[in-house]
Amino acid sequence: MNHFLEMRHISKTFPGVKALHDVQLLIKPGEVHALIGENGAGKSTLMKILAGVLQPDDGAEIKLDGEAAAIEKPLDAAEKGISIIYQDLSLFPNLSVAENICIGKTFGRSLFSRVNWKTVRETAKKAMAEVGVKLDLNTPAERLSIAKQQMVAIARAIAFQSKLIVMDEPTSALSNTEIEMLYRIIENLKAQGIAIIFISHKLNELFKVADSFTVLRDGNYIGTYESSEINEDKLIALMVGRELVKEKYEKHPTGDSLLEVKCLSKRGNFKNVSFTLKSGEIVGITGLVGSGRTELVQAVFGLNPPDEGEIVLYGKPYKPVSAEKSVKLGIAYVPENRQREGVVLKQSLTNNMTITCLEKLKYRIGLIDFSQEKRLAEYYMESLDIRPRIPEMSAEQLSGGNQQKVVLAKWMAIHPRILIIDEPTNGIDVGAKSEIHRLLRNLAKEGMGIIMVSSELPEILNVSDRILVMRHGRIHGEFSAASATQEMIMSVAFKGKEDEKAESLQNA
Repeated sequence: MNHFLEMRHISKTFPGVKALHDVQLLIKPGEVHALIGENGAGKSTLMKILAGVLQPDDGAEIKLDGEAAAIEKPLDAAEKGISIIYQDLSLFPNLSVAENICIGKTFGRSLFSRVNWKTVRETAKKAMAEVGVKLDLNTPAERLSIAKQQMVAIARAIAFQSKLIVMDEPTSALSNTEIEMLYRIIENLKAQGIAIIFISHKLNELFKVADSFTVLRDGNYIGTYESSEINEDKLIALMVGRELVKEKYEKHPTGDSLLEVKCLSKRGNFKNVSFTLKSGEIVGITGLVGSGRTELVQAVFGLNPPDEGEIVLYGKPYKPVSAEKSVKLGIAYVPENRQREGVVLKQSLTNNMTITCLEKLKYRIGLIDFSQEKRLAEYYMESLDIRPRIPEMSAEQLSGGNQQKVVLAKWMAIHPRILIIDEPTNGIDVGAKSEIHRLLRNLAKEGMGIIMVSSELPEILNVSDRILVMRHGRIHGEFSAASATQEMIMSVAFKGKEDEKAESLQNA
């Protein structure tokens, strides 16, 4: 079978960094092709070149349907049948489903002519039918769940008659049911001859959907493999260049109580939640998407103040009224979405890492001591192994794993007593994931108390000391990580229909 897309001899050089070196990517019509590699391997750079956002170095060859193709801007990619669904989906929240699907299409009319709303609705309806999902076309995108927003993004690609759709971490915010729905949609797209480049760090799902794999490492092309000739262990070895040994962390004695949460409630988010956190302890909180995990930790930090309940911090009553107050009291919060809420993408690594402690870096006359600021940034770049170690580089140029380390460095600079971290390794490769886990265990060993929210059960079991399982805004189970299993946690996270009916009657 001929290839729809051929990318050969793709290199890309940034000042001081060789992001890609002689990479190739070959995609057949109607196949799901997994593009994998550690953070910083060059996947995003390669996709930005395919999308027309970046231009490759001289000598690159790109062919579509066997003919040389110039993709100099995003519009070129769209016109040539290439759509990229980014992790943030890039929808217009105030526009309707139909408008988001058809935006950018002129339906053969002048760019300045009036909108033919009948054609817009018909096009959107047809695209949604091909995806296999029914949605109210008049609903604003901001009212949709992440899963439904993703369906709209896929429908938009179909409306543009795309022959190749790139899905970047498409399951990162989806529940198991929604992931299965996405798998069915992917099968429908394959049946229509549409090729898919699937980018994910969740290896188990890659083996469910991918027909073939292309592996990148440190900006180099390692190889392309059929799914039948490779397994998870071999894939990891190809990605990291070595065999990755799973670490089992030793649990250590915990100290005094740092935080006590008593009967905390927030209408519509969570109800009657109680738990404690001790010095040197990692408390893992898990549960299905929508169970109230994130809302709970945001309430403790002061971003989502509770309606009822009591919090005792370091033995004294505490009201979490603002994030600023929490930070002053030694509480740090690493959010789930590091790009929107964790780092300032356009700012340098130095500015990102020192933003929390600028007061400590000032001279007596109020000016920043830039030499001290640089030393602090360099210290954390080395101690957390942030790569590349270029303090002046903007955060947007880093891989996801290194961006997460920058967020952690920002908070380590204030020496917090409590760290709240939401989905610490979401969208991070196996190598960087292991480093983040080791860092969290070391911080706990030094006496820090950590609350870790995670959807990944192996992570929860391997890193936590105690595990809390949330469902419908309440804590329904507590386990010691030493004796818990995935099956035990899942049995609490899920409920049968009879149990749900009984609970709904109790809450009525």
